[in-house]
Amino acid sequence: MSQNKRHVVAVRKNGDGDIVDLKLSNGEVVDYLEAQQLAKDGQLENVNVFRGRDGDEHLRSNADGDPSNNLDNLPGF
Repeated sequence: MSQNKRHVVAVRKNGDGDIVDLKLSNGEVVDYLEAQQLAKDGQLENVNVFRGRDGDEHLRSNADGDPSNNLDNLPGF
């Protein structure tokens, strides 16, 4: 991983199971929209933003064949 990029280490979900906050490797906690912007700006490793069928933008892990590092599978905090 590059020195200046952060990565997601844990997630907080709401009652519906949607990710609402993300904990980064530097200990910073950001909300979902802030994480999307960081990803768009190239400041987060291993995640990207895509437009879903619902027309909204969503954050997801880069496909690497390892389900353990998918955002939904990261530990909670």
